Amino acid sequence: MTPAIDAPAPPRRVRPLRILLHAFLGLVALGWFVPLALALYASLRPYQETARLGYFSLPETLTLDYYGEAWTQAELPKYYLNTLIIVVPGVLLTLLLASFTAFAIARTRIPGRRTLLIVFTAGNLLPPQVLITPLYTVYTMIPLPWWLSDSLSLYDSYLGLTLVHVAFQFGFCVFVLTNFMRTIPESITEAALVDGAGVWRRYWQLTLPLCRPALAALGTLQFTWMYNDFLWALVLMSSGDKLPVTSALNNLRGQFFTDYNLLAAGSVLVALPTLIVFQLLHKHFIAGLTLGSTK
Repeated sequence: MTPAIDAPAPPRRVRPLRILLHAFLGLVALGWFVPLALALYASLRPYQETARLGYFSLPETLTLDYYGEAWTQAELPKYYLNTLIIVVPGVLLTLLLASFTAFAIARTRIPGRRTLLIVFTAGNLLPPQVLITPLYTVYTMIPLPWWLSDSLSLYDSYLGLTLVHVAFQFGFCVFVLTNFMRTIPESITEAALVDGAGVWRRYWQLTLPLCRPALAALGTLQFTWMYNDFLWALVLMSSGDKLPVTSALNNLRGQFFTDYNLLAAGSVLVALPTLIVFQLLHKHFIAGLTLGSTK
């Protein structure tokens, strides 16, 4: 008896819309990659060479000298420390308060919880620029002890800059964590409630560990957004030695001449911490973005 031979599977049909989608995504990725690659390329070439040959020319000399010069001239170690003092507490405090609020909205039966979630979501639509003048005025009127602020007010203090980041990022984190917590089966919480678990234990030991992918994704985004902020530091701080690292690039600009290759090297050094954080958390970040996509 001759064994049956399976017919070859027909080739999969490629849809034109899928080709257009991939072409569009490729163009978007290229649009983000080209400026970064050009900045990295320029930072390795002397300014005199690019001024003579142009930035889109083959290099005659490649050197790392600009990185050492940018590191010392821009005083990057000091500004890195300033940024960590502002950003690390800001990210932790935002995630902690947002997870508190999201747990109350998603896992408890408090009255008006849907309205509360709508208010937090609507707050994200408010442009922060419209609050610059009133926020500046309020900051100068709130007193602080001398060990928290040299100006004896919330203005020109690390605490003030941390709080403004927490306030503006809080609503987005509540919205994301609330929807994530709603995907956790209610039976888990009900079983813990039957076993006598209180609200704090249900939050800290049961719900929060299950939200680790979402917290990692939000932590990566929040660190990037707070780290790259320049507006609030410019408005709410006046002491140059307290400014975050994004403002350190101003130290690489001369009064009459700017070496853009040196500025490119400083920009690459400033961007490195966000790349390191993403590399350390990218598995959790992707898991947090894709979790629930097949449900």
